[in-house]
Amino acid sequence: MQEFYARDASARASWRLAVLMGANSRTYKFALGQVLLDFGRRGEETVPLAEFAAAYSLGMVRHLARLPQAPQAAKLGEKDFLTVAMQESAATLETGRPTERLAAAAVRSMPAMVMQKFHNLRGDTAVPHTFYELTGTGRQSAVRLTPDLVRLAGSEQAAGLAAELGARWSIVESSFAAGIGRSLIEEGVTVDWDTLRITDKRRRRSVTGIVEATVGFQHGRCLICDDVLDPSDAIAVDHVFPFSLMRRFGSVGSWHGPDLDALWNLAPAHAACNGAKSDRLPAQAELARLAARNEAIMQSPHPLRRTLQLSLKSALPGRNVSSWPEFLAAVQTAV
Repeated sequence: MQEFYARDASARASWRLAVLMGANSRTYKFALGQVLLDFGRRGEETVPLAEFAAAYSLGMVRHLARLPQAPQAAKLGEKDFLTVAMQESAATLETGRPTERLAAAAVRSMPAMVMQKFHNLRGDTAVPHTFYELTGTGRQSAVRLTPDLVRLAGSEQAAGLAAELGARWSIVESSFAAGIGRSLIEEGVTVDWDTLRITDKRRRRSVTGIVEATVGFQHGRCLICDDVLDPSDAIAVDHVFPFSLMRRFGSVGSWHGPDLDALWNLAPAHAACNGAKSDRLPAQAELARLAARNEAIMQSPHPLRRTLQLSLKSALPGRNVSSWPEFLAAVQTAV
């Protein structure tokens, strides 16, 4: 994580550390992140906790309508926020605003349940930049947004950061969903090339888009030219090691390397860069960026981490490699 931040020592990198790689991997975090971006986009510096909690609880309920937020084995008390949210979901969705009971549960639970944890990384460390602080007590409680958050939410990359958050939220939700989560956590994910989406390996259920799920781990940059991927740019998913290698070797014998259609070898890039690259082998700088990207994903919660763990373990027959630079060097040697 230190290497990830060193690549772009900015508030934007701190935000990605919190959202993509933070210690808190529950979906509360993403509902909080969404509301922070929404209020920050409006340029609001201080928001009453009650107003903030209302927006937060509405976002949670809308996601609850899609997928469950906790493993089936979890036992929740009657006063737990998720219990209240599920019970108040229908009335909240019907009116488009949280019920009084749900809003009160959010005000009561947010400070200790999610707001103290958003900035946390594993190992009792925190992100270098903070994005809010709680002020006041009782009815005077408010959320003060930091200048870093307001600038970030108003920046050109804000839409991309929101898409990354949404993708990560969908991945985590799917990890908790009955009938999907177990295979995601144990077996990782696969890629549907017809839709350019990440799917559940066992059932082929769509989880989220490849670009949105991975571009944040590349600092929002093209893997080929290393320039920022602007929201207005045409974006492609590049096979860093060209897929044509598998066809080429297959025509004369067999391909003994790893699956090149897998997540470890796929990276968002400018469509123009991808077209110019065509079927050439990756340059050393591109391999270094891919290794760093994959190492960053390995710091994230399941199931993307599990997907890459499986690639390191079994994608090179007869080889036991422990790092992405070593893995990529072995693939390069094979071709």
